[in-house]
Amino acid sequence: MLVHVPALLTAEDVMHCRNVLAASQWVDGKVTAGAQSAEAKRNLQIPETAKEARELGEMILQRLGRNERFTSAALPLRVFPPLFNRYDTGMKFDTHIDNAIRFVPHAPIRVRTDLSATLFLTAPEDYDGGELAIEDTYGEQQVKFPAGDMVLYPATSRHHVKPITRGSRWASFFWIQSMVRDDGQRALLFDLDNAIQSLRGKGGETPEAVQLTGVYHNLLRRWAEA
Repeated sequence: MLVHVPALLTAEDVMHCRNVLAASQWVDGKVTAGAQSAEAKRNLQIPETAKEARELGEMILQRLGRNERFTSAALPLRVFPPLFNRYDTGMKFDTHIDNAIRFVPHAPIRVRTDLSATLFLTAPEDYDGGELAIEDTYGEQQVKFPAGDMVLYPATSRHHVKPITRGSRWASFFWIQSMVRDDGQRALLFDLDNAIQSLRGKGGETPEAVQLTGVYHNLLRRWAEA
């Protein structure tokens, strides 16, 4: 399931991120790559432990906590601290699958990567190429969203970033451990939640909406690992 989360960050948030990142030190992106990914990865990154990454990451986590679409789609249990990368002209990331487990730096916390997230920090008209290409059951889906928008997709997916041919593509990326491990179950709950919200918007708290809400929470109770 691919989920578009529009306007997670405001235009002011995006500008703040870019100003902070522009004054930061970028390093080779291979510092956070696994053995397989390191051979495929050609980009730049802000070090995980950098002060700038921690401060901007906290801001993004706050925005995530207030975003109903993200919460409904991801049902988050843990979120890996957001990281930041940059693809300049000629850079790319070949096809790979993200590591199953990520270790939070300097903390006894492990995150199972059920979902991957890319939060775009560059307007699509400011660069050519750089599409995030995700393979799913319907074939390859190419994603290139406005700055401030985010895409969520299963971390089990094969994916790659196409070469940049003009400009520079900046983004935040991170992973989510969901209370519901199975992507198919999460998709059902997401669809059901959307249907309930639509019913409430049209008719208020009807008996049907109440009944479906009960079904939603009973399924979540059955499937959640919280």
